[in-house]
Amino acid sequence: MPIRVFNTLTKRKEVFEPQEPGVVKMYCCGPTVYDHFHIGNARAFVVFDLVRRYLRYRGYRVTYVQNFTDVDDKIIRRAAEEHMAVQDLAEKYIQAYFEDAAALGIEPADVQPRVTLHMAEIIDMIQSLLDKGFAYRIHEDVYFDTNRDPDYGKLSGQDPAALMAGARVEVDERKRHPLDFALWKGSKPGEVAWDSPWGKGRPGWHIECSAMSRTYLGDTLDIHAGGQDLIFPHHENEIAQSECVTGRPFARYWMHNGYLQWNQVKMSKSLGNVVTVRELRKRVRPEAIRLYLLSAHYRHPLNFSLELLEQADRGLERIESSLRDLGDWLGPDSSLTGVGTEGSGHVPGLEVDEVRRIHEKWTEAMDDDFNTAEALGALYEGVGLANRAIREQDVTRAKAWQGWLSYHARFMGLIADGQKESETEREKIEALIAQRAEARKKRDWAAADRIRDQLSEMGIVLEDTPYGVRWRRRGS
Repeated sequence: MPIRVFNTLTKRKEVFEPQEPGVVKMYCCGPTVYDHFHIGNARAFVVFDLVRRYLRYRGYRVTYVQNFTDVDDKIIRRAAEEHMAVQDLAEKYIQAYFEDAAALGIEPADVQPRVTLHMAEIIDMIQSLLDKGFAYRIHEDVYFDTNRDPDYGKLSGQDPAALMAGARVEVDERKRHPLDFALWKGSKPGEVAWDSPWGKGRPGWHIECSAMSRTYLGDTLDIHAGGQDLIFPHHENEIAQSECVTGRPFARYWMHNGYLQWNQVKMSKSLGNVVTVRELRKRVRPEAIRLYLLSAHYRHPLNFSLELLEQADRGLERIESSLRDLGDWLGPDSSLTGVGTEGSGHVPGLEVDEVRRIHEKWTEAMDDDFNTAEALGALYEGVGLANRAIREQDVTRAKAWQGWLSYHARFMGLIADGQKESETEREKIEALIAQRAEARKKRDWAAADRIRDQLSEMGIVLEDTPYGVRWRRRGS
């Protein structure tokens, strides 16, 4: 079955056909690094990480580019507040991004370009727009002339007059038209700046992504992705300036995730109703955050609450508990090598009919515009069938489910490899467990409780199961 993608540009689902067979050029708008990213930002990062994984799973060679905006008004203001150089503040939050993203199971992009390292490409693109008559100068500033682009507004599906109503556009009475946007901003005293043919300054927000995506992916992308709030003006402006330079379509498929809402209101830093991933990681393990973000179809709005996160954590525990039971009964699963990187021909467990049936449901869901809600439903159905295989003492089915569930839980980023203990640490943990068992045998409950508390302080969780006492690292 082909993959079908909802294309924001055409407003319908389309069969996914990249411009070069077997090759996907994908760009996702990354963070503006002036703070820790919040759970609303994380939805895009997690969703499109999984889209990239699934395309590779289906056999495509994907080049995935995600940028860092490391200079803009917000960064300059925050750097001044913290008495830091702009580049130092940006570097601080880029490293913070990598830490939080890794915790959420987000794999690094193939290329993660920074604006400040691509000034030459940005300046060249602006000059081309000036040369072609699509831009104009006002002293040291350069603006894109939206009236020169007859297709302006095609992504959002509105004409320029409608876009002006309540639009997030830069106010500057010097502009020829209110929707015109800055390509280059002349520097103010004391601001970080770069030399250009028009004077010292820095790029406008929209030109950055056009220049960087073109540098690494060429004139036409297969997929351009980002949050719904970027459709206008950011992505609309990217299309205009890119296509006016190249004369070619900028992106074949546009994908946008829906808003994350708090009490039915869009979550955004400007409204002050945000919670950062760094803060949430203190309350709930990151794998549960990832599962929560995948629990609804990516295009639908998703409401935020701690109760929903706790519900996701319980769902994650169902998967983990089933895999632990399978491992205790069957022994460790040795079928997992390079999970998710070899393509769908290497999925374990498909020799068993009921596993293959659930696998087909999972695949159909992912092929249908990456419907992770339905895919997770198939995963949970597999958990129920795996538990039944254990109850019925069916080794063949249980072994198949162990391979399939392990593969897909890891593929979706829901189960991390976990912390590996050294042989010495493992011996110490197991010795303490043996001591606790001996204390319980002697009915020395106080000693048994002290040992359990000692293990808890080491981050070890004990579980009494039909297969004996089982232990694991907290959060794994």
